[in-house]
Amino acid sequence: MLTEDDRQAAAEAIWDAGKSRDTCVAPSRIFPGMTMEDAYDIQARWTQLRLGDGARIAGRKIGLATRPMQAAARVAGPDCGVIFQDALFADGAEFGKGTFALPQVSAELVFTLGADLSGPEVARDAVLAAIATVGAALEITDSRTEQPATIIDTVSDNAGLGAVVTGGTPLSAAEVDLRWIAAVLSKNGTVEETGVSAALGGDPLAGLAWLAGRLAAAGEGLKAGDLVLGGGFTRPVPVRAGDAVLADFGPLGTISARFG
Repeated sequence: MLTEDDRQAAAEAIWDAGKSRDTCVAPSRIFPGMTMEDAYDIQARWTQLRLGDGARIAGRKIGLATRPMQAAARVAGPDCGVIFQDALFADGAEFGKGTFALPQVSAELVFTLGADLSGPEVARDAVLAAIATVGAALEITDSRTEQPATIIDTVSDNAGLGAVVTGGTPLSAAEVDLRWIAAVLSKNGTVEETGVSAALGGDPLAGLAWLAGRLAAAGEGLKAGDLVLGGGFTRPVPVRAGDAVLADFGPLGTISARFG
């Protein structure tokens, strides 16, 4: 476990890398004895640095929500990070050169909460009742730490969140079978990945219940109006300058983004 000074130094290194749109040395390379507790504390300190700079929290993201992604990261469950208001973009967003260091795109569901949601063991019915709408989203993951990075580094780095593109046609969660939402993710007109939302642990709402419990353990909770990214159910697709991506979610509509 790291000292308070070590945790703060790691958070500030990630903060500085984000401001310069660069990467820093992965914390686990500097501090080989890091734990997941250290990583979430570093994320929390980085969050405070962002808040101190005027950023506003818009919600949370769930990461590593599928078994293949967890297996690749050698973990048994998901992770989470913070979504800031300035990371939200509308359908058709265009990102200029240098916006991201190592961007990848995945198709995800985004939930808008109509009521607060908190507690260590939230029932599925309570999660469903708290959701106002479910919609389509593209998550652009990025890294402010050098690669290769461990799960410890990714969690420290706000679970790799770069940006979120939303749009399409959000629906009431009661109008759709949340396990059977499909997405087709294309890059430059070629289908790269497809997926079905049941990949999210069999039920996307299980991730929200897990997130509520994770936040409750830290004395926090989800609030009405918050957005929650449910986790990628397509594999992430690397993108570079000149690429255009489009995700088709059927009844939830389409989402696109372009990278300059």
